[in-house]
Amino acid sequence: MPGATTHRRMQLDDLSIFYREAGPLEAPVLLLPHGYPCSSFQFRRLMPALADRWRTIAFDWPGFGYSGTPDPATFGYDFDAYCDVLSKLADKFGLQRYALWLHDYGSQMGLRHAISHPERISALIIQNGDIYEDVLGPKYATIKAWWTDKTPGKHRPLEAAVSEDGFRAEFIGEVADDVAMRVPPDLWNLHWPLMNTPVRRQIAVGLMEKLEANLTWFPRYQAYLREHHPPTLILWGPEDGYMPAASARAYHRDLPDAELHLIEGAGHWLLETHFDDALALVRDFLARVHG
Repeated sequence: MPGATTHRRMQLDDLSIFYREAGPLEAPVLLLPHGYPCSSFQFRRLMPALADRWRTIAFDWPGFGYSGTPDPATFGYDFDAYCDVLSKLADKFGLQRYALWLHDYGSQMGLRHAISHPERISALIIQNGDIYEDVLGPKYATIKAWWTDKTPGKHRPLEAAVSEDGFRAEFIGEVADDVAMRVPPDLWNLHWPLMNTPVRRQIAVGLMEKLEANLTWFPRYQAYLREHHPPTLILWGPEDGYMPAASARAYHRDLPDAELHLIEGAGHWLLETHFDDALALVRDFLARVHG
């Protein structure tokens, strides 16, 4: 059926990966790695809305959503390991060139992939993904406190964030009440049971811990943008305590020609609250730069 999204599973070496796909096989491709605390479910509306002209592929990272959870002794659960998953997935699909969506953790993993394979990247769409340390938002204070004082007391807030209440706060805790009402509670009510295992909770906490080491990659992400200048759409919800409007504007330091749209009233999950506004911008951008 035109516009239908299919739901499947693939093996990448020893990894069981759940993925969603929509659009014609011969169409230009948009890869959609997800952020935290979610899964490929976050793109469920976007994919069929683009399927008339573009092939979209979203998947769940190992340890998230419906993908498998390999033993931490055999899989790294760090940004490099996830970058490797993205590369293997693109190879499995036989993809040579594609646009890449960068959101939340997906921005770090996606940019590492782009650094390794710059010839593959036809365009970027950046949705609330931070790579500039000097404009990190106030919500980073809790994580920074642990970075500077690695004690159990400073670590407990990270553990508390990986909870049903913590997930709910991530989805609706920063936007105005009338905007929060647009966010379906399915996002945390359905996702939390999938994450509520000892191994998966530790994976989520561990990724917060590894954000400190990821800071050393920020200059490398920026250098990639300066060197390659991929066509870029910056689609941003400024009501974001981790990545405020300044985090979006900072991209113009390295991509002065990038299109920047701050969507008023939107936060980190603008595809939930301002979907129609975002879709119009995405379709226009992709039509001009990606077939």
